[in-house]
Amino acid sequence: MLVIHPDECIDCGVCEPECPVEAIIPDTDGEAEKWLELNRDYSEKWPNITRKAPSPDDADTYKDEGDKYEKYFDESPGEA
Repeated sequence: MLVIHPDECIDCGVCEPECPVEAIIPDTDGEAEKWLELNRDYSEKWPNITRKAPSPDDADTYKDEGDKYEKYFDESPGEA
């Protein structure tokens, strides 16, 4: 999972098509409200990503699965 600090985002939209599961939505979207605070919080705790890494080999297995946050979220940062 990747988080974006909502106060640092310039709303250019470049990241949206890069997300393989279309999980990035603009902050004006009605569904965004619940994610804004989570993004703000974890973008201050987790390290910045400075280079693109390949998607996990099993990423497609989870692409259409619902409730991934509730099932898999871990507060620990991933490998940068």
